[in-house]
Amino acid sequence: MKWRQDTVEQLRQSLQERLMQEIERDPSLLQQRDRLVRLLEEAFEAEVATRNIVLSRGERVQLQASLINEILGYGPLQPLLDDPEVTEIMVNGPHQVYAERKGKIELTSIRFRDEQHLMRIIEKILLPLGKRVDERVPMVDARLPDGSRVNIVIPPIALNGPCVTIRKFSRDPFTMADLIALETLTPEAAQFLQAAVQAKLNILISGGTSSGKTTLLNVLSAFIPNDERIITIEDTAELQLRQDHVVRLEARPPKH
Repeated sequence: MKWRQDTVEQLRQSLQERLMQEIERDPSLLQQRDRLVRLLEEAFEAEVATRNIVLSRGERVQLQASLINEILGYGPLQPLLDDPEVTEIMVNGPHQVYAERKGKIELTSIRFRDEQHLMRIIEKILLPLGKRVDERVPMVDARLPDGSRVNIVIPPIALNGPCVTIRKFSRDPFTMADLIALETLTPEAAQFLQAAVQAKLNILISGGTSSGKTTLLNVLSAFIPNDERIITIEDTAELQLRQDHVVRLEARPPKH
């Protein structure tokens, strides 16, 4: 079956090259998903006829979806990013991708073709942000356009190949009522915290990774009056403030 896998891979590469040539001629295609899909279908029919390849409907749909994700999204990671139940994505090298759903981490069937493929997706994440990662700077924090936080570590400090961790941005932030309903806080504790915020007391929120620090801070920030000016300083912007008068600052790594 290796010959078939090689043939399908050659077909995928040829289709991707044709689409990229179309995009170079007309960059607006990147904002026209339906038109790009039509071009892909036309190119697909022509390539299949030329190469005399027979593919099942499932193989065809999977190949087309992977190509669209590669060009418009983040390749193999895009289905996980689109899944609302996935809260975190963990890539340990090109052949091991984990996802967290409802607090449980599970190994997925998603794979990158090789380390170079994974690095291309990493570069696609970083390029619009003006950030880079290389042997001199092998670790970087970034965020996707939707606000999801990304941490990237590559060799030589990552021994198993490039590693990517994505903490997905919640589109529906928790409220204090949610925390009370989940029994994370008692109503009395919630009332005390609300009073502390409105009294402008200093509040320190600490805890381990994924313990809910940002979630709690987002909830508490809702109690800040709208006539206050809010200034935030974050390593990577994650806070979801509802107020209008907000100055958002993001730290920059030291120059080496």
